[in-house]
Order: sequence, then C-alpha cells, then structure tokens
Amino acid sequence: MAVVPHPPLVDYYEAPERRERFVRDLFDDTAPWYDWSVAFLSFGSGGRYRRDALARAGLTRGQRLLDIATGTGVVARAALPIIGSTSDIIGMDPSIGMLLAGREKEHFPLIEAGSEHLPFRDESFDMITIGFALRHFADLDAVFRDCRRVLRPGGRILIMEITAPASRAARMFLGAYMGGVVPAMATVITRSRKVGRMLAYYWATTRDCVRPEVILAALQGAEFADASRHVELGMFSEYTGRR
Repeated sequence: MAVVPHPPLVDYYEAPERRERFVRDLFDDTAPWYDWSVAFLSFGSGGRYRRDALARAGLTRGQRLLDIATGTGVVARAALPIIGSTSDIIGMDPSIGMLLAGREKEHFPLIEAGSEHLPFRDESFDMITIGFALRHFADLDAVFRDCRRVLRPGGRILIMEITAPASRAARMFLGAYMGGVVPAMATVITRSRKVGRMLAYYWATTRDCVRPEVILAALQGAEFADASRHVELGMFSEYTGRR
C-alpha cells in the first residue's frame, strides 16, 4: 500500500488521480514568482537556513548531489558554495516551468522527471536532498526506496519540511497566517491570484501532511540506517538517513 503524504485535498482537485496534474500546472503557472514566494515566506532567511541544514546533514566539498523536486533550484544553489562545482549537482523536477525559471539563476544540469522512478544508475550520488517538497509525492515508500538505490554506500538523504504544530491552538494561529494572511498579501503584491492559490495550497499540504513518525517509519522501511529528525524553531524538520 502506498504511503501517501496527505489525504486528497478536494478543495483543489476533484479526485486523487488529478493531484499530479494539478500540482504540475500550479507550479508551471507560478514559476516566475516562486523564488520571491520562498523569500517572502522565510523573511529572506531561507538561504542561510538551507546551507546550515546541508552542513548539518554532512554535505562536503566534492560530493555529488541530487536535488529532487528542485523547483527553481533554491536548495541546489545553497549547496554550491559547499560542493564547489555545478557539475556535481543535478536538479530534477516534473515542472518544466520551474526548471526554466531556475536555469536563469544557475546552470546546473537539470532533468524533467518525477520522483518515484529516478532516471539514474545505482550508486550514483553521495547525497540526495528534498527541500519542502515531500508533500507533493504520490508514494513516500516508492520515493525513498529509489533514493536508496541511487545513493552510494554511506550516502545520505536530507528531507527538509515544515511540520504543523501538534497543538490545536498553535495550528490555528499558524493556519491563519500561512493559510490566510500570506496568500492574501502575496496576491496583492504580485497581482496574481495563482500565486496566492499556490501559497494557500502550500499551507493545506503542511496542515494535512503525515506526522514525523510516519516519515521516519517510511525511511526505515526503505532500509535507511540512522533515520532521525532534527528540529529548528519548533517547526522546521530535517529528516536524515544513511545508506
């Protein structure tokens, strides 16, 4: 049985089989504003956080990195000062709009592909990163197993995600901000309803995403060793595992 990251969100698509097309179209349409949206959500601190998370996960100079669901490449760009070479970083995403928008900022090798079946040979990478995109996969178990396949022995996976608070009051407060204030402000600033809808969807998937123990169990089920979770500021989760 597939380990899905969240239940179907009928406010955005009518049936589960339409989720993949909805997500791809959503990000294709909002790609020109994606980096702005990321900076807006993080108050401009996202780049530093991503670099720190990569360092905590053990990324070092000269390693080969695959950034899954790379979007415009914000995680891959954060990895570049550590790795030192664009040729050792590959970004992969199903949204051609996101890849084209990211290509204007840094020239990594880019591949248009989904995540359940990675188009790479066994033991090809030292680290795989998934930055705030786990929520968009169809099957966590399938993704994690294929990630393990393409990692070299000793290679590591790093998954960064926002975890909604467990308490009802904190969840309601964060929902009012991320699900209401942020989309409304973004719509006004960008003059694009699609950007507001994308950010509202981002909160919906955060709110309904499976809890950390399910993600850790999926990593362990895919035979990752030392599966663990590190938390920053109470809501930024960093999941790691080792082949």
